[in-house]
Amino acid sequence: RTQAFTPSRTRSARAGFASPALLVSPGFTEEVDDEAVQWELFQKHHARGSWRGVWTSHDYIGDVIDETVASVDLNAKDDGSVEQTHTIVVGAKKSDCATCFDSMETKVFPVATYSPGNMRNSRMAAVSMVNGPTILRSGAMATELVLKQGDGRLRVTLQHAPVWEQGVEPGSCPPQGLKLFRCTVSREALRSTAPTPETEAKDPPTEGNPVFFRPVPPFNWHKKWSGTSWTWGPQAGNRGWEITEMEETDAWHGITPVEQWNLRMGPVHVQCPRVITDANVGLCRLAWLPDDETLLRVEAGVQALQPMIVEDDMMVGFEPPALTSLRCDMMKKVGELENASKPSRDWKDVEDNTEKAGEASAPSSSSEESESSSSAATISKDETSPKAKSNEPPESGLDAIRDALSL
Repeated sequence: RTQAFTPSRTRSARAGFASPALLVSPGFTEEVDDEAVQWELFQKHHARGSWRGVWTSHDYIGDVIDETVASVDLNAKDDGSVEQTHTIVVGAKKSDCATCFDSMETKVFPVATYSPGNMRNSRMAAVSMVNGPTILRSGAMATELVLKQGDGRLRVTLQHAPVWEQGVEPGSCPPQGLKLFRCTVSREALRSTAPTPETEAKDPPTEGNPVFFRPVPPFNWHKKWSGTSWTWGPQAGNRGWEITEMEETDAWHGITPVEQWNLRMGPVHVQCPRVITDANVGLCRLAWLPDDETLLRVEAGVQALQPMIVEDDMMVGFEPPALTSLRCDMMKKVGELENASKPSRDWKDVEDNTEKAGEASAPSSSSEESESSSSAATISKDETSPKAKSNEPPESGLDAIRDALSL
């Protein structure tokens, strides 16, 4: 089990995050220039040109409702600032011959300009970025999570809209919650065309760059992972941690609890609150397997619908939504879980044994078949329960931040 031992001045760093099992060096007391670190991370990992991709929107039940070919353009200006624009493909004509080029009609929309100390509503942590939470003109709240690996990025935008309890007339009182209604996933890269199954099959990404479209069995998420974590909180600031071995309670990327909204698509797992209220901080999460040996995760704490009170205790509105915590994990696979089943082998053994048993004596009723299936499922579940234990010495939390800056 990973232990956390921190000096008294940073002891609150662990308490500020929902995910435990973090380790920080007791000697990690050096202060860092937050504005300089944010600008360096932004330039190193994100402000690198045109991120071309297909923006795929899903509704509340996970169905695809819209797809747009577009790019997020982050380009440096002469004055040292970075300008963000979006280039949207609004029409295309496909050529009739193999040697001719396809033509595309695009529109460019200005978004924002960034400079040191003026990152607007964005915050970086290692290879991750969070934009928001932000209130849109429609009244919905948007939270954007980004993870970067090699020449690729995975970007997810979660939108929550105002809702009221059953029996309450919408608009008759302030919103009582924010319910997820739209999730947009963009697999984007610094490539000549947007990543698709066809383009990746024709021109496979080189080593170190992600393969977005590949089959990923569910049990690939359940491994022994080790690496570093970057956390941030309004009071604690930036902290570097070492994860020597992940505890079962921290392995949220491998489960889909019903109380959370989940969207799993091969190497991508999105998890967030179905409804955000003023009572709790909502954790918006994104996990990504850019390759079979690497696990990247980002977790953002979002607080919304906090009442704005004036002197006479009268509510006059809501405080703007706020980012209360940020965590980015960068992990590598270090082994298989103990006693974990290997479906390619273990399930074949179960099938072979079942066939042999069937040859010896046919089942007398359908209930026996049901009991056999239930038993096999129970065995599999028990065998895949991860165990977390580690007594390895810690490394410097400051080194973890420096390593992230040098990625």
